[in-house]
Amino acid sequence: MVKRKIKLFFAYLIGHIFYKGKYLTGRHFKKEYSNGWSWVMTNFFMQKIVGVNRAVPFPVDFRMKVANWKNIEFDIDDMNIFQKAANYYQAVDAKIHVGKGTQIANGVAIITSNHDLEDITVHSEGKDVFIGKECWIASNAVILPGVHLGEHTIVGAGAVVTKSFPEGWCIIGGVPAKYIKKIEKE
Repeated sequence: MVKRKIKLFFAYLIGHIFYKGKYLTGRHFKKEYSNGWSWVMTNFFMQKIVGVNRAVPFPVDFRMKVANWKNIEFDIDDMNIFQKAANYYQAVDAKIHVGKGTQIANGVAIITSNHDLEDITVHSEGKDVFIGKECWIASNAVILPGVHLGEHTIVGAGAVVTKSFPEGWCIIGGVPAKYIKKIEKE
């Protein structure tokens, strides 16, 4: 019990030194021994000392890449989307909007800007990506610039989403992603 209290004390201390306090308030930080404080202890060394995602003011798994966190909009209760191995969130020229309650698995890439086809050394103009509320993006899916997914959209593992499915309440998958079936609203 004493060992747990000491760990929690250091998690609080490290969290409030290395991260912005407003990001330590969501559901993952409510209880003493919740996931959020574990993320602080697990990630701060690689993130803040070594420098992997150093500029990001909240705990991010050191095995993922967040490019321009300021252009990513998400609910504070959904910090778990930044705790996935091998994810890549690229929001350099445009925004990524992630709806409340959305689940994102490992290996997912969300990209707002691709390389220009005429000159691959530069990026084309960015386009916002919108992911609705309570979506599920399965492992190794790729969401490309300008895509809009309506609420309750399930993206199958390995899918490459090149076009929008704004109506939501559906399952999509494949390369490129296609409509598979409708999900009945409750």
